[in-house]
Amino acid sequence: MKELDLLKKDWKKNENSFEQVSEIDIYKMIHKKSSSIVKWILIISILEILLWTAVNICFDTDHYTKPINAPGLMFLSKSLNYCGYAITLVFVYLFYRNYIKISATVSTKYLMKDILRTRKTVQYYVIYNLAMIIINFIIAFIISLKYVPEITLLSEKIANNSKVMLITVVVAIMTIAVFFGFFWLFYRLLYGILLRRLLTNYKELKKIDL
Repeated sequence: MKELDLLKKDWKKNENSFEQVSEIDIYKMIHKKSSSIVKWILIISILEILLWTAVNICFDTDHYTKPINAPGLMFLSKSLNYCGYAITLVFVYLFYRNYIKISATVSTKYLMKDILRTRKTVQYYVIYNLAMIIINFIIAFIISLKYVPEITLLSEKIANNSKVMLITVVVAIMTIAVFFGFFWLFYRLLYGILLRRLLTNYKELKKIDL
């Protein structure tokens, strides 16, 4: 925001003679920066889909799931996977729509609304992804516990020892927490910086709109 700060300083120095021009210049700069930020959000979301698709192709899980005799659970897992792709594509479309709207906005009031809408869309997207990570982890844990012979035998032995059972549960919860924390930090770094910049733009627009 260095250019914006310079403009604001210049505006204050010459506010008696160039107030209207400086205000328009600041709006144009914020508009340009906001449009660029939303474009990057769109690009990152598309790259994220491509990344997870590549991971699924490279690490084919069919070899491990074929021996598992749990058609209902496997159907649920695959259905969630396909639904996940569909919902993610919907979010990508929303990001694209937000980008188009912000790029075409010519009013401070509507630009502020578009910024808030974009922030909410990204926040919902992050919450959805984190929720899906936990759900998939739980499903994978249940499948492993009930239908993988080696783990099933181990779980039966653990069930007979309350102390070991307690330790296992604690370790499982900690593992989920670590995975959740890792992805939360990943999304916070990935989208958090962009969202903070959008919020800064919104605050600057609010000053202009007063």
